[in-house]
Amino acid sequence: MGKLRAGVLIASVIAGLAVLAPAAGLGSISQKGGVRVKVTGGIAPQRLPRHGTAPVSVSVAGKISAAGNTLPQLKAMQIAVNSAGVLDLKGIPHCRIGHINPSTTQQALALCGDSLVGEGRFSANVVLPEQSPFPSSGKLLAFNGTIGRRPAIFAHVYGTQPLATSYVFAFRVKRQKKGTFGTTLEASFPRATGDWGYITGISLTLNKKFLRAGCPAPKGFNRVLFPLAKTGFDFAGGLHISNTLTKSCKPKG
Repeated sequence: MGKLRAGVLIASVIAGLAVLAPAAGLGSISQKGGVRVKVTGGIAPQRLPRHGTAPVSVSVAGKISAAGNTLPQLKAMQIAVNSAGVLDLKGIPHCRIGHINPSTTQQALALCGDSLVGEGRFSANVVLPEQSPFPSSGKLLAFNGTIGRRPAIFAHVYGTQPLATSYVFAFRVKRQKKGTFGTTLEASFPRATGDWGYITGISLTLNKKFLRAGCPAPKGFNRVLFPLAKTGFDFAGGLHISNTLTKSCKPKG
């Protein structure tokens, strides 16, 4: 993934904040049109330099459930990262999607291990096992790649239930120069349109080997809040659900 350098990770400081409310670590939950989406995540470590940066890992996870009787199929999702972060993909080898699709987790690592930038999990409710293009659950590996000469992250999923199956979907990397969230990862699921099942969860943790951040809080503040990421989920039928995940950091130095 390269290096995520954050000169300022905090978009705004909550005046007088010394202790977070207990609910701050529970994630963000949104419900709309009979669908409930819970987003969790964070940075590690939370204690970061007040001046300068240090290696961090960033994680985001989305859990999808039905608030009613039917869960519509997920068509696309977006993960927007705080605009203070800069994704630098230079110097990281590119993985070719044809090398890892299809492949097991071990085969994908053997072929594109130098391009690995993170990992996570994938889950789905499979209705028609013999027709499913996705496993019901599996490990997700994130590899640096390109689509049409533009940066992308290839998410490789492999699982053995109901059948040994692998699938690769791409997060296209887009950047905006203005606004709270500057870098967006966008993925679509064009094959998730039949009656085989429903995606229920995706998580991704980006390796701190490629990420750096700081906690430039004003002197006297020992903990501050910032909007880490904004997620969007697009479902069949035109339903869109968004969440903003707010986290905290502790300055040192």
